[in-house]
Amino acid sequence: MISISTQKVEMTEDNYSLATEFMLIGFMDKPGLKILLFVVFFTIYLITMVGNLGLVALIFMERRLHTPMYIFLGNLALMDSCCSCAITPKMLENFFSEDRMISLYECMAQFYFFCFAETADCFLLAAMAYDRYVAICSPLQYHTMMSKKLCIQMITGSYIAGNLHSMIHVVLLLRLTFCGSHQINHIFCDVLPLYRLSCINPYINELMIHIFSGSIQIFTITVVLISYLCILFTVFKMKSKEGRGKALSTCASHFLSVSMFYGSLLFMYIRPSSVKEGYKDIPVAIFYTLVIPLLNPFIYSLRNKEVANVMKRIMKNRKHHNVLKQIPPVTN
Repeated sequence: MISISTQKVEMTEDNYSLATEFMLIGFMDKPGLKILLFVVFFTIYLITMVGNLGLVALIFMERRLHTPMYIFLGNLALMDSCCSCAITPKMLENFFSEDRMISLYECMAQFYFFCFAETADCFLLAAMAYDRYVAICSPLQYHTMMSKKLCIQMITGSYIAGNLHSMIHVVLLLRLTFCGSHQINHIFCDVLPLYRLSCINPYINELMIHIFSGSIQIFTITVVLISYLCILFTVFKMKSKEGRGKALSTCASHFLSVSMFYGSLLFMYIRPSSVKEGYKDIPVAIFYTLVIPLLNPFIYSLRNKEVANVMKRIMKNRKHHNVLKQIPPVTN
């Protein structure tokens, strides 16, 4: 058993031990699976980063993909990479670390970047749903309704909302003092496990997370649902079976990703007993912090013919370039 005697504490007048460091328990109760879990999560991390950053690079370099749909998609991939970078490296380090300690400020920084990425994702998914609504329901007005200016405003608004939301919860966390057990039964510094360690009542924090997180999710989910309902009505009115099938195929993959993302977040943070039921945190957290960022590039890109064609063309050009390099120069 790992000792926690090395953790830093401060003594108050009431002889409480106030934490300046925490121990991330994570998968500590499964020592026999340590190597296997490390390999699995490291593989997921590599695929996630290559897939998402590769998609960002592809959209940046290819002019044909400089449309609102793909700009939103590129920013979504960037936020998924941010979320993965905030959580996975520390989790992988803890598999072979002796103390598994994380300082209070590292803990706050990890939660800030996680909350920032997840909040921005909510608004970006809503923006993508609205973009699909305009493209399918009002195709002749698409370039007017989804102008470049509006696209930039939506993306900027998503980042501002993500920053403000994460800052609110970080500031509220700083009002808490942590005493007693300093072990966080989680894979990263999330607010719910921290509330359980607080020596003062985190009622205000719980209220704020329900108000802000609930409002954000209700607003963005409403935008998504209304957009897809309008799309469905339009699709069923189409006379062309080919057009109907193409529209449904695109929307089905998008709606699948949105359902998984919002479903896991609602279950994690908005359910009434979310603060008390700590044993459910890790499986749900793995799903929305590791699995969904892994799946998104495949759901949104590889099923997309335009992205697939661009990737094939780039690989074909590279292969052609390599063949030309192997041909010896003609000498006089």
